[in-house]
Amino acid sequence: MYTFLAGLIGCASVPKLSKENKRTINEVLKAPLPKIIQGETGFAQSTGHQIWFERQKPKDSIKGSVLLIMGNGNDALTWPQSFIYPLVQQGYEVIRFDHRGTGLSTSEKKWNRKNHYTLNDMADDAVAILDTLGLEKVHIVGVSMGGMIAQIIAIDHPERTVSLTSIMSSGDVMDPNLPPMSQEIFPKMVSTVLKHGLFGNKKGQIKRQIVHRRILMGAATGDIDVKTMAETALYNLKERNGYRIIAARHHYKAIQLAGPRYEALSKLTIPALVIHGVQDPVMPISHSKKLVCLLPDADSLWVKNMGHDIPEAAIGEITDAMVLHFGKIPN
Repeated sequence: MYTFLAGLIGCASVPKLSKENKRTINEVLKAPLPKIIQGETGFAQSTGHQIWFERQKPKDSIKGSVLLIMGNGNDALTWPQSFIYPLVQQGYEVIRFDHRGTGLSTSEKKWNRKNHYTLNDMADDAVAILDTLGLEKVHIVGVSMGGMIAQIIAIDHPERTVSLTSIMSSGDVMDPNLPPMSQEIFPKMVSTVLKHGLFGNKKGQIKRQIVHRRILMGAATGDIDVKTMAETALYNLKERNGYRIIAARHHYKAIQLAGPRYEALSKLTIPALVIHGVQDPVMPISHSKKLVCLLPDADSLWVKNMGHDIPEAAIGEITDAMVLHFGKIPN
């Protein structure tokens, strides 16, 4: 009840879309759908779940494989093509996938409070994709919750992990010695849902995606590629299964159930790259700084003017750091 009331009270405080943003959304709604899926697609079977994935390959020889793992409640398409393209251009094949409960991933099992799943289960989904594609070793890259899942894969399957890249994540979100995740963001996210509709029409759902992105930016400044976000959201709504908000609740429960990974992370010999936005309003940067101190072989990148998202302006800096990191590791 408190969360619901906080959401209602906070309705007026959520970011507003500009007239230009609204005009762009209207133009996207009237235009033909662009091609969003660029690579080969398929499904991996993972303990009663069908996990959808996409694989994009470079035209020439492949230097290595990169598995991208998205955050809480997000599907594969949240990884923008502008993030994937530089990696493919540098000779890496890139795999992105829909978490269970999102996108085209389906399940024979029903989640409830007595029958929950864990981040380890979600890590098994990712490993099932590697098995399906016949990939023995990959670079694991995760954002937020995806970073936690990436850590688990590196811990449980070091023989499958060439390197670990953890972006705006944590080794223990409940660490009593570090600042907690922000308590201000969630009510704003709820307020946005109430304002633009829990399910709503396509325009309302597109607006919700963009406003949520603004909230996650926090104090960081910069433009959002509203056209691309609107096109991707519309594609999701028309050609896929749309957005299932309940998945975020399920994923958050899995995050809460996960214990600390500090001891296991301190024993990893896999090269790691830790990236975090200085203005992150959700996961304080101190969580990533602790990871750098714990991991035996870790480099870091602290990105200025970046919140709890991957801004277009920072993609080049981040992917350049990743490619440099990958290149230091012998094949």
